[in-house]
Amino acid sequence: MTISVSSSTSDDNVTKNTAKNATAKQPKIVVKRHGIMRLLYTCKHTFNGLKWMCRNEAAFQQELMLFIPLTVFACMANISAAQSAMLVLALLFVLFAELVNTAVEVVVDRIGLEFHELSGLAKDIASAFVFLSMLMAAIVWWVVLWA
Repeated sequence: MTISVSSSTSDDNVTKNTAKNATAKQPKIVVKRHGIMRLLYTCKHTFNGLKWMCRNEAAFQQELMLFIPLTVFACMANISAAQSAMLVLALLFVLFAELVNTAVEVVVDRIGLEFHELSGLAKDIASAFVFLSMLMAAIVWWVVLWA
C-alpha cells in the first residue's frame, strides 16, 4: 500500500529555494558609472575602505594615532609651509603603504588561507613596503627638524 501526500506549498517552497539558490550563484552585474555618479560612488567606496581600516586593522589604527598629533605638531611648528607639507606628506605615505599592505594581505587571503611560498612572499614584500615608508618618514622628519 502506497500513500501519496502532495502539498502544493512544499512544492512551492522547493521551487522558491531552488530559485533562490540559482540566483545566489549568478555573478553580480558590474555597472560602469560615468560623470558625477562615478565620482560619488568612488567617494563612497573610499570612505568604506577607510572606515574598514579604522575599525579592523590594528597597525593602521596605531599609525593613525601617530599621524594626528604629529600632523598638528607639523602645522604648528615654527617652520615654513613647504616643510610642514613635507612632514605631513611623509606621514600620509606611511598610511598609504599600510593601505597597500592590507590590500595585498586581503587578496592573498581571498585566494586561499593555506600556506604557499608565493603568498608568504607577497605579504613579506608588502610589509617591507610599510617598513621602508616608515624609514623614509623618519628621515624626512629628521632632515626637516634637525639637519
